[in-house]
Amino acid sequence: MSNQARITLVSFLAYFIMSGMLSPIGIIIGPMAEHFDQPITTISSLFSWLTFGILLGSILALVVFDWLALKPLLLLLYAALTLSLISLSVFDDLHVIAFALGIVGVCCGIGLAGAASIISTTYEADRRASMLVITDGSFSIAGIVCSSVAIYLLSQQLQWFGVYLFVAIIGVVVLLLTLVSNFPYKEPFKEPCNEARNQAATGTLLINTHDERSATRWPVPVWLCIGSLFLYTLGQYSLLWWLPTYIESALLVPRDEAGEVVSQFWTGMFVAQLFVAWWVLKIGVQRLMIIGGISTFLCSIPLWLVSEIDVLLSLAFIWGVANLGLLKIIISFATLTVSTPTPRLVSGLLLGATLGTAVSPWVTSYIVEYASSYFVLQFGTACYFTLSILLAIASRARLPAPLSVTV
Repeated sequence: MSNQARITLVSFLAYFIMSGMLSPIGIIIGPMAEHFDQPITTISSLFSWLTFGILLGSILALVVFDWLALKPLLLLLYAALTLSLISLSVFDDLHVIAFALGIVGVCCGIGLAGAASIISTTYEADRRASMLVITDGSFSIAGIVCSSVAIYLLSQQLQWFGVYLFVAIIGVVVLLLTLVSNFPYKEPFKEPCNEARNQAATGTLLINTHDERSATRWPVPVWLCIGSLFLYTLGQYSLLWWLPTYIESALLVPRDEAGEVVSQFWTGMFVAQLFVAWWVLKIGVQRLMIIGGISTFLCSIPLWLVSEIDVLLSLAFIWGVANLGLLKIIISFATLTVSTPTPRLVSGLLLGATLGTAVSPWVTSYIVEYASSYFVLQFGTACYFTLSILLAIASRARLPAPLSVTV
């Protein structure tokens, strides 16, 4: 296996681990509530430690890559993540579990930004969007696999944390791959003004309309994409985490069948991503982004209108297909609105998506507590509707690439 293949696999597995932590939540919160004899909304809120940990990790990712080399950082992150996941099987205390989930979240947040940065710096622009969509395919595979593992382990009367021990094994694989790989080299951080003076002294000064100091001033479409990514994850987890509970309680469907809708969604998304990895090269990121936003919104509506479980399973699959790997499509579009997609830009975009994930347990638990699990599904659809509007505006407001002049 070549070095590029190894570091690409590390990136894919980073997405696998993140999904492996998030996708089974809607399946295991019921058994967890029974195990700890707590209301299901209390257990759901507990996972805000995980999601806000991911948010904190995404914030740290905005600066940590300027100061630390990627390889030792990844080794530290995934060693801490693996040990924290193992601790879930050792300690039977909600406070300890919350702290462990928080550590895992921080590690996932930084690791995911590192994975996206590896792809962005390893592959050229014409393949970048396709590769980013394929990494999202790894996210979907994890959703399929980990949801199925969670359902199977719970059907065997095993503890709720069994699926997270499986994720810990993937963490060990990431550690081994990282140990034997070389990662893209990054120059140490330099003050932009000093670098400019050095260039001027050698007569090679490059005047760019978007220099290093203005690189943080992202164009309007980037901020619209960040807002869209926030709504994307908030809407997705509003539906994924509470649809099994709604089906089980309101439609009186057995737990294992109710949980199957989660696996069906990720299966549909994976099928779509295999197609989108090719289709994006044919029709372009901008058009595909608009199509994905509208189709995701429309196909989420029947999920809270239909009451037959067999039909719902098919609708969950269709909803996954209609998603079209939208998260990575939005990120790819945003990177095309600037001259150079820096790690800080990628981290900022992921931060928007992570913020939506972070507030999902708190927001959705609040909605369920004061309204119902049915209403929270409608709330998810409303998020997708707003997302579609923002994407349409971003598409129309897209700016041309900046120009450079050599003197």
